[in-house]
Amino acid sequence: MADVDPGDGHLGPAAEGAAGAAPYPAGWEADVVLTDGSTTRLRPIRPEDADALQAFHVGQSERSTYLRFFAPLERLSDRDLDRLVRVDHVDRVALVALTGAPDADEPERIIGVARYDVVEPETAEVAFNIADAHQGKGLASVLLEHLAAAARERGVRRFVAEVLPQNGRMLAVFSEAGYEVRRRTEDGVVQVTFGIDPTDRSLAVAADREHRAEARSMRALLTARSVVVVGPGPEPERPLAARQAQRVVEGLAAAARAGTIAVHAVGVGHGEGLGDDGVHRHRRVDDVPGPVELAVVALPAAQVLDTARRLGALGVRGLVLLSGGFAEAGPEGLARQRLLLGVVHGAGMRLVGPSSFGLLATHDGTTLDASLAVRPPRPGRIGLFCQSAPFAVTLLAAVERRGLGLAQLVSAGHRADVSGNDVMQFWGEDEGTDVVALYLESIGNPRKFTRVARRLASHKPVVVVAAGRTGHVVPPGHAVRPTRAPRRTFEEVLRQSGVVRVENVHQMLDVVQLLAHQPLPRGKRVAILASSTGVAALVAEAASAAGLVVTDRVERIAEDARADEVRDAVERVYGDPGVDVVVAVRVPTLGVPDPVLPREVARAAARTGLTTVACMFDLHGLTAELAATDPEGRVRTVPAYAAPEDAVLALGHAARYAAWRAADRGTTVHPTGVDLRAARRLVARALAESGATDGAPVPLDAAQTAELLATVGVHVWPSIRVHDADEAVAAAERLGWPVAVKTTVPALRHRADLGGVRLDVADEAELRADVAGILALAADHDPGAGVPPIEVQAMAPHGVACVVRSAEDPLFGPLLSLGVAGDAADLLGDVAYAVPPLTDVDVAELVRTPRAAPRLFGYRGLPALDVPALEDVVARVAVLADALPDLRSLELNPVVVSPTGLAVLGAHASVAPADRADAARRLARA
Repeated sequence: MADVDPGDGHLGPAAEGAAGAAPYPAGWEADVVLTDGSTTRLRPIRPEDADALQAFHVGQSERSTYLRFFAPLERLSDRDLDRLVRVDHVDRVALVALTGAPDADEPERIIGVARYDVVEPETAEVAFNIADAHQGKGLASVLLEHLAAAARERGVRRFVAEVLPQNGRMLAVFSEAGYEVRRRTEDGVVQVTFGIDPTDRSLAVAADREHRAEARSMRALLTARSVVVVGPGPEPERPLAARQAQRVVEGLAAAARAGTIAVHAVGVGHGEGLGDDGVHRHRRVDDVPGPVELAVVALPAAQVLDTARRLGALGVRGLVLLSGGFAEAGPEGLARQRLLLGVVHGAGMRLVGPSSFGLLATHDGTTLDASLAVRPPRPGRIGLFCQSAPFAVTLLAAVERRGLGLAQLVSAGHRADVSGNDVMQFWGEDEGTDVVALYLESIGNPRKFTRVARRLASHKPVVVVAAGRTGHVVPPGHAVRPTRAPRRTFEEVLRQSGVVRVENVHQMLDVVQLLAHQPLPRGKRVAILASSTGVAALVAEAASAAGLVVTDRVERIAEDARADEVRDAVERVYGDPGVDVVVAVRVPTLGVPDPVLPREVARAAARTGLTTVACMFDLHGLTAELAATDPEGRVRTVPAYAAPEDAVLALGHAARYAAWRAADRGTTVHPTGVDLRAARRLVARALAESGATDGAPVPLDAAQTAELLATVGVHVWPSIRVHDADEAVAAAERLGWPVAVKTTVPALRHRADLGGVRLDVADEAELRADVAGILALAADHDPGAGVPPIEVQAMAPHGVACVVRSAEDPLFGPLLSLGVAGDAADLLGDVAYAVPPLTDVDVAELVRTPRAAPRLFGYRGLPALDVPALEDVVARVAVLADALPDLRSLELNPVVVSPTGLAVLGAHASVAPADRADAARRLARA
């Protein structure tokens, strides 16, 4: 998008004599997807990049060089070149975008450079330069995102730049980045200034660009019209690879004969040239005439790397790797996989696999069957994603049994690169897909999954089944960070995403066939058509259990009913304005199919738009007997289920999804009086002063914790630690009577029921007695521990005590929880979870989710409490946890909510260096 550096090429005052170089920041390395769907690699510049940087500079056009340096400059001097490649990664930072692989015979090529130089505290001057051949791909925007993320790590909060007025592309990059940009012109140069802290708009802009880039990269794969299949040759060492390659060629042969897809094969079968099957066979990859859009590779792992390099020269956009032998094979395989990714991304390709089943897609009437499927499924409007190849086999068999049609099937294998997030980005743009289903064995980046799935689910249903009930299963070969999160975290991630979570593949297809062929339910009021009163009662019970509301509209249709009686009963059901959904069940005792009821139900459902499911003898999945045309000419099919319980369960899922989609999801919370910069400085100072280098959590003391919470507007009531009654009385005099007295023994802390907390202490005599009692209790609890201190605190208004916690998880990122304090939360797990960032609706739902939440709303005649005050504290903690990955844990306990406010009476926090998976920058692998 942009082409030149807005600066003048000279160093800022901080460039020389910087405080000291930092170690090479490997965490800044990233593979990214550009807006044309291609990939490139970003990393910090290195001294050994001097030759590549000179080649990049010499290759630029005269105009680009002039706009970069404000003057013609044919070559960089040795002094300038050395200065540009030697940076300290603190006050002077430079990122380069590269093509080519680091281990290839040819050196990597630089196609873009972004740098900053600190010019004053928290301010840096930035410069960009993009190769002429790679402009218009969004590379400058990606570099700006990554450079800003690196700058924030180093304490920079503001970028400045000088741009020539004719450099419209660079000015557009700044203005379209989502930051608040100030511009002024002086001496013929545009001076640009903007803060780089993420804003809602900058995050939305980055997410939108990421969405379009990843969608386009997947579209290039799924709509490919030229494919090369690479196998191990006629006498392979591994026959499986040969059979896999042959199967893919057979699947592509129909399109090859029709001339809709150009198919090339290397090392598959015998002979060369054009075969009767329409496939062009070649002896070597180098013999294939390019460009070719898609490659499918089935080779021993040791041969894949060299083949990938050769495929890159053909202009291949995507490589589907059927072979295994990579990360799942141990450290050697993992190293091989990393090298492969370097080659693939350096050549601008996406990688599907390893151990993929392949791709299936129908577009514009052409079926791309680059898979191991024996028979491709019929075309349809359902998108399926799975990971393991064996599971794809069973999934396709189940799809065929039900008569479902697919728009696409993508098997990501061990998802070294392409993941479910990428495919969901594509489905968000694809007009040929109505419903999406994903079978997930693991999620590498739950935060991004939440963001992408929520965007997709807002206009298309997303049905998810996960391996294992927790979502924490990590199959061999899957790169997944460890997690300390509780089992319910994954469920919360899916709930916030708006996806339909089901327990198994059977349920997944039950829901998919309903959502794909019936309109969304208008509500939850259900009517029942049944062949007997007993069946109707069972259906009503199942419907109620599925969350539906059973109405009085229950029509019995006798097994020997005449056609007109069937028709009248159907009309009564579908003519009832108090009905939203219909369940039609016919279980004949004689086992004889009924041609009348299916036809009448299908016609009525299509005519009225009432969501309908059926359970009828001898019908399963999608059948012609239950299909009819709606008033708009679209064929609507009532899905048939094996059991009524399956039908109403699917209907319940659909009704809940429809309600979620229709509801207001709110806006991201932004409480007033929040100073995240001060919070970051405090955490950085605490980490620096601790001197910890092993990553262990560093606890903050009470004063530091209170100061940290004050940066986001949360006030912690002060408490004074004392050791005897005299000190306790003095503390009470300072704080004011009445007071609360609490032990610091962990097992007794917050336990008024055990005597560890004494409330409403009104005078000195009572206080001295309570101190003596607490000290005796502590001594009995742990006789050898000495005399622990006691806390004295001003007495807060009476109310309900809550606990608000946040924890930074390596996999899920910040995890927020809320519970009503006491045994309900501690013993019964009555705790609600949410993953920031949160909207105001998310916060309200979090507060209302615990089963003990009614205590906050006037339970049993008690006055309602100040719930908005609690929501405000939750929102502030959510913002703090989301902005500070280094905040390892935070606990506010107790938070006493009264009718007129709340009081945070205790808080504990710890910090530790963190590397969040979903930072504010775009990555190819997520």
